[in-house]
Amino acid sequence: MRERISRVAALFMVVLLLPAPDWATCGGGGGGGMGGMRGGAPGGMGSEQVYQVPWKLMKPEEAPAAGGLVVYWFPSSAQEFQKSSLRNSRSLSLYAAQCVTMGVADAGTSLGGKFLSGDKLPVVVLAKADGTVISKLQNDNGFLKVDRVEKLVESEMKQREEAVKDELKAAKEKAKSGDKEGAITLYRSALDAKCLFPGKAKDAAKELKKLGVDAAVKLFDAPVMDSAKSAKIETVMRRGLSAEMNEKYEEAEKLYSEAQRMDPADPAPLRYLGELYRHHLGDWDKARVTFQAILDMPADPLSRAVALHGIGKMTIHEGDFLAGLHLMEDSVREYPLALAYRNLAVYWNSEGNAEKADYYTREATKLDPTDPYNLIFAAAFLAGNGHGDEALKIARDNEAMLPASYNLAAIYAQLGQKQKALELLKRHFFQYERYEAVRSKEMMEARVDAVFASLRGDPQFIALTGAADGKLPLPQNGKMPAVAPAKK
Repeated sequence: MRERISRVAALFMVVLLLPAPDWATCGGGGGGGMGGMRGGAPGGMGSEQVYQVPWKLMKPEEAPAAGGLVVYWFPSSAQEFQKSSLRNSRSLSLYAAQCVTMGVADAGTSLGGKFLSGDKLPVVVLAKADGTVISKLQNDNGFLKVDRVEKLVESEMKQREEAVKDELKAAKEKAKSGDKEGAITLYRSALDAKCLFPGKAKDAAKELKKLGVDAAVKLFDAPVMDSAKSAKIETVMRRGLSAEMNEKYEEAEKLYSEAQRMDPADPAPLRYLGELYRHHLGDWDKARVTFQAILDMPADPLSRAVALHGIGKMTIHEGDFLAGLHLMEDSVREYPLALAYRNLAVYWNSEGNAEKADYYTREATKLDPTDPYNLIFAAAFLAGNGHGDEALKIARDNEAMLPASYNLAAIYAQLGQKQKALELLKRHFFQYERYEAVRSKEMMEARVDAVFASLRGDPQFIALTGAADGKLPLPQNGKMPAVAPAKK
């Protein structure tokens, strides 16, 4: 599989540089749901982890958030990174929403020279935003366990929180003694720590209001960090993910909603809910409200990226292509998602911009070279660019993959196998998709998608897509609109 992916990826990059036709091939991004982190194949979730830590590649020139903290993880290899327990942690995910940057760093860059002194990898360094080292964790027999990193960050956060508590206490004493200005100064100092300690900042704002000072900032409750309560929340989330993976979407909605009520300050339940509404249930009104709630609260970069991508996808389908494009660009700037990269590749390929399509495809592949959605995504493009044998082999090898039915149909349609394409499209609309609200949108996208151009006048295709919602402009004179819609 790895060899085939590498071969297809290399071939795909060449294909993208070929001249684009009048209407651009639109193979689709594939995937969605499950918090935006997986293509949708049940086998891909493994242990059903729901709190993926938003580790982001740190570049030497990047400036972390002022006043925050940075966790620098220097892995020993790509394999260690992929398999490490550091990839999943509720507490680290929540800290990432509180100005604690989770950064993966290359020991070969200047960051390695700055923070490592001949240390054997892997190593984790906790530092201030200005680069001052607070603490360092060495590996144990070549491994770093997530609980050690959690304790490292938790210890520093507790120490800092105690300092803020002391400020609040001292401010209260000053206010009692009549030193109003002294109290205001201390309360403002506690308020300035609102990103790291939103709960304490909210307390400071209340006291400032009593002294006649309006904080003039939007404040939020702190997330639940108690270990016992946190474990219960994570259990409910895993049950929700299990239900979603088994296509019990109403049950998943109830469980994600329960987790959200258990901790309204946790963006992860909202992220899973938003993707469930958008991708599986087709309730885009609820999806928009849910995604916007993430953008309006302190949220980790991963949750923000999923929200931006989701709104962007819906915006494109509703006809505002440029606004949708900008939202998806914002998404990958916030945090790199393979799903968003694939949709950006689709967008620019539809525009005839091979260079950008090539770039975004490479980015998706780099994130997960073994993801079958990346493989099938590439094959849909290959099928329309003279590499039918390679594309057909991939389609046949992955034909049992129900969530990929649309893109598999795209491969067969471009290779002239009409009945096979119609069979897979029917499977997509009426087996994989479970709700009419989603089905009508998918049918509309199929009608305008260039990969099905050979079927547009076919009575069977027209009948199969008869419930299309009509929200996208149909091609005219054999050509796509100026900006073609991206497929999920």
